[in-house]
Amino acid sequence: MPSTVKTNDLSQILAPIALDFKALDEVIRQRLASKVALIDQISTYIIQAGGKRVRPALLMLVAKSLANGKETPHILEMSAVVEFIHTATLLHDDVVDESTLRRGRETANAAFGNAASVLVGDFLYSRAFQMMVGPNDLRVMQILSDATNTIAEGEVLQLLNMNDPEVDEASYLQVIRYKTAKLFEASTELGAILTNATDAQREQAAAFGRHIGTAFQLMDDLLDYTANAAQMGKNAGDDLREGKPTLPLIYLLENGTNEERLLVRAAIEQNQDLPDDVFAQILAAVQNSGALDYTQAAAKREADLALSYLKDFPANPASQALEALCAYSLTRQT
Repeated sequence: MPSTVKTNDLSQILAPIALDFKALDEVIRQRLASKVALIDQISTYIIQAGGKRVRPALLMLVAKSLANGKETPHILEMSAVVEFIHTATLLHDDVVDESTLRRGRETANAAFGNAASVLVGDFLYSRAFQMMVGPNDLRVMQILSDATNTIAEGEVLQLLNMNDPEVDEASYLQVIRYKTAKLFEASTELGAILTNATDAQREQAAAFGRHIGTAFQLMDDLLDYTANAAQMGKNAGDDLREGKPTLPLIYLLENGTNEERLLVRAAIEQNQDLPDDVFAQILAAVQNSGALDYTQAAAKREADLALSYLKDFPANPASQALEALCAYSLTRQT
């Protein structure tokens, strides 16, 4: 179905759910409320930090596409659930990674301390589980509980891969599937379930989410070496400084010069701050080796696969927005 949506303008892409997004903000505020002052304080801090909320957007768009004009119950509550699960993983990630910057401002752990961030992350998880029983549908609870468990496994797999230059592409892609793509997949599958879609549509929606989620993460890997802190909302080169062997580095380890490979291996293995001059050398090697083109091509394959699973979706503005998100995943700068 031809689309006139500008694929580099996220607000235009999400126009079919603009009103739902405003309503979601209010649901999030209400559901984050707690009698414990510190939880309220950190929750407000997180909300004010913003974020694209791609996962709830995907849930809403899939539901609107498959419902094709019909009302979908529980869509706002379940959209809030996936956003809470995602935010909880970010809080825990930032503690594990000792990150100081996210979305252009101090991370919660930098502002409030590690203990508070971990515990508020736990609060978000538990609040999400309170809410997911709302539709009274075991499929909803199974998808979200399985996704949360898989994400935790992905976190541990990534921890095992830290500072290990022997990690290959297959192992890294497994981390992406578990840690990132799984919640995308759960979001899109939930969108299908909430509309009582057919089993075939549910499987197509899940596959779409899995592949576009992988494309988003691969582009994050690329942007870590091409975008500045103002664009990405985090420090450039954070993945390398944290000892994460992402796809551009894996490519360089397999295809770079002997000197480049030794430099990257040492940088991944070390457990101390990476000097700026060493990072500059690795950045130049990544940019000159074809690693970024390779990563871009890998992301495009995933986005193209995601697009292929939309071919049987109804022709409507929500479906067009899903198509546009496939292109946006490859062109975004944040």
